[in-house]
Amino acid sequence: MLFSSVLFLFRFLPVVFVVYYLLPGRWKNFWLLVSSLIFYAWGEPRYFPIMMASILVNYAAARLMARWRRRPALRSAAFWVSFVFTIGWLLFFKYTDFFIANWNALTGMQVPPLFAGKMTLPLGISFYTFQILSYTIDVYLGKVEAERSFVDFGTFVTLFPQLIAGPIVTYTDVRRELHRRTVTAEMLGDGVRLFILGLGSKVLLANNIGALWDTVAAHGFTEASSALCWMALAAFAFQIYFDFSGYSLMAIGLGKALGFQFPKNFDYPYISRSVTEFWRRWHMTLSSWFREYVYIPLGGNRRGRLRQVFNIFVVWFLTGFWHGASWLFVLWGLYYGMLLMLEKLFLLRWLEKSQILSRVYLIGCVLFGWAIFGVGMLGGGSLRTLGELLGQMFASAGGSDWIYYLRSYGGVLALCAFFSTPALRWMYNRLQRYRWIVAGFLALVLVVSVAYLVDATYNPFLYFNF
Repeated sequence: MLFSSVLFLFRFLPVVFVVYYLLPGRWKNFWLLVSSLIFYAWGEPRYFPIMMASILVNYAAARLMARWRRRPALRSAAFWVSFVFTIGWLLFFKYTDFFIANWNALTGMQVPPLFAGKMTLPLGISFYTFQILSYTIDVYLGKVEAERSFVDFGTFVTLFPQLIAGPIVTYTDVRRELHRRTVTAEMLGDGVRLFILGLGSKVLLANNIGALWDTVAAHGFTEASSALCWMALAAFAFQIYFDFSGYSLMAIGLGKALGFQFPKNFDYPYISRSVTEFWRRWHMTLSSWFREYVYIPLGGNRRGRLRQVFNIFVVWFLTGFWHGASWLFVLWGLYYGMLLMLEKLFLLRWLEKSQILSRVYLIGCVLFGWAIFGVGMLGGGSLRTLGELLGQMFASAGGSDWIYYLRSYGGVLALCAFFSTPALRWMYNRLQRYRWIVAGFLALVLVVSVAYLVDATYNPFLYFNF
């Protein structure tokens, strides 16, 4: 159903944009709302009523909060009803079986799982839930006025470019553009460029390099040499980066072509020199959301060091849990929370003294983190599987299998390493005067990407799982 939805988007994208540009301004949001709802319903028709219910409940709650501004009890009731209703769907679909399994483990009971893998997670529910919550929280706190137009609010929630995998766009990010926006030729050109680069990142880099990790994981980590395990983990690190950053670029590009300025979601995170810097560059909209709506309300760093440590622990527990209903994801979140606390206490001062050591430290920390995360994404992945991977990586297990895979994937690995740096941006800035070179490169990327999409059978979208 997911791939069907993506193909639907590519097939009807020209129609959506042509009609959008032809319509007068007052009808553009209505057309975007209808198009986005059709796009979502095409991929997940059974969950369409949940999406509509979330929009209706939160629109009504915000309007009631605006009306009951001087009646705090009623205002709070409207907020909490919308909050519980919205986050309840996320908890229900994503975590019910996880809670049941842990309850059974603690009590020895045998409560049957509710879904047992028979139902898929609603597309993008983790992303659009956070977008909706950002709006209702801001209205409740008086940071923004409640949206009067149901069409405008529905457009904000369902905007198809970033609906199912981010970036997480808050209401304050697009409030002005929802009501008045223009699309210039420059914006359209930038949007097309970003979309093509994102498509190339996803299809040509992420898909090709991701097959290495999947192949090694399918055969079993204990069957691979140490060198091959390291290669596979590096492949996963590049896959998840180019998969998610590629989709984010496509979404930002489509948004720009529609007149919206979506926030940047990635800024070359692998060139960082600390974990603190890495998380300023990776999934920036998620980090910003947790900082704005969890870390700062808890007190941030304003209530002493001990409280700051507690706040970081809460934020990173939730960050890990947001990514999936598995203790491995929680472990992944707490692992990064621990590193961030250590850096705030003393590590950052040491890392600033050496560019080489700081980068080696960062790559080591990130690869270990991706080992936890990657195993967590495997069907049936467990601490035992993680132990097998790490044990094989550090066991000096010999073997020549890595030579075969290096011949097959060495070129893609080198390209991934190159494009994970700002080198392409540097080249683009230098070649802007030679527009024919840039246009030719983009045309080549587009043609080859479409050819891969049509022909390839391996086309996962990793972050659609969340």
